[in-house]
Amino acid sequence: MCERLAGDGAQVVFADIDKAAANALCARIEATYLHLDLCDGRELRAGMAASGPFDILVNSAGVDQHAWFTDSDPEDWERLIGINLMAVLTATHAVLPAMQAAGYGRIVNIASEAGRMGSRGAAVYAAAKGGVLAFTRSIARENARKGITANAIAPGPIDTPMVQRAVAVGGARLMDAMTGATLIGRMGLPSEVAAAVAFLVSSDASFITGETLGVSGGMGCGQ
Repeated sequence: MCERLAGDGAQVVFADIDKAAANALCARIEATYLHLDLCDGRELRAGMAASGPFDILVNSAGVDQHAWFTDSDPEDWERLIGINLMAVLTATHAVLPAMQAAGYGRIVNIASEAGRMGSRGAAVYAAAKGGVLAFTRSIARENARKGITANAIAPGPIDTPMVQRAVAVGGARLMDAMTGATLIGRMGLPSEVAAAVAFLVSSDASFITGETLGVSGGMGCGQ
């Protein structure tokens, strides 16, 4: 996403807790890196205040846990909800006043098809992503007349490190289940999600708000 938006001319500021990955990205593109723990609301607010104001916000951080709900505990829930949902609320709250004052803003939240369909072995993750979808629609309703659009993207199985870690545990059976759940029959690519982000923040999408765009090979078709 950072590479695509930088290539489209955006001045990119990105936050990540993984210094090694962030430094590798900064070696490829011109960007400002904020080393933040997104579960720390004060740290996130301070970092964004020092780097803003922003025209575009993409909330894309995510973490999953592959376990039956009865095998999880409240500490697991807190981390999953903190990164997948609370960080979205905090970052959006930090950028909205300046967007409202400017009369312009583009917000894109990366949710998941799990938030629309549910997910066996990832109940809390699905609940958090479902919250992202409802929050996105609410922010769209509150801010449309202020020149701000808010949309969500619901990826399916995308070939990312998070999914690769899950496959390492679940093996070929999990891979077959994920690709078999799509109509196209394969994993998606990060670049395909980035293309959807680039569209939703562009002038071509100026009349689109409150929507959820599935980038999932048809996984959510009919849901």
